[in-house]
Amino acid sequence: MTLFSRIIAGEIPAYKIAENERFFAFLDVFPLRAGHVLVVPKLEVDKMFDLPADYLADMLVFAQPIARAIEKSFPCKRVGITAIGLEVPHAHLHLIPINSSNDLNFTQPKLTLTEEQLKDAQGRILAAMEG
Repeated sequence: MTLFSRIIAGEIPAYKIAENERFFAFLDVFPLRAGHVLVVPKLEVDKMFDLPADYLADMLVFAQPIARAIEKSFPCKRVGITAIGLEVPHAHLHLIPINSSNDLNFTQPKLTLTEEQLKDAQGRILAAMEG
């Protein structure tokens, strides 16, 4: 069972953003930028393009309102999306508020956010999704 499957199962706490029968979205606790969200299929598959085609299509549709909420909640030019998949062997998308392509550079140091900062980011995104 991957780290993400354990988060989805509730074994490991997470700052949940959204969930449906196929996907789970939560804050990255070691983000590149505040507001960095992970979108994970509940189906445990290592590589993104090994997912069934309907999952690939539905994953972007699931991510769309989250990305719009991130863009409203954090100062950025847009929300970048990437699927690197080397950190955890479970397909996932990164939604990151960006102002330049360098903001998607995963070789740079990650942020260390406090629990209060993570809860604030979660609250801002959730409020933007509701409004």
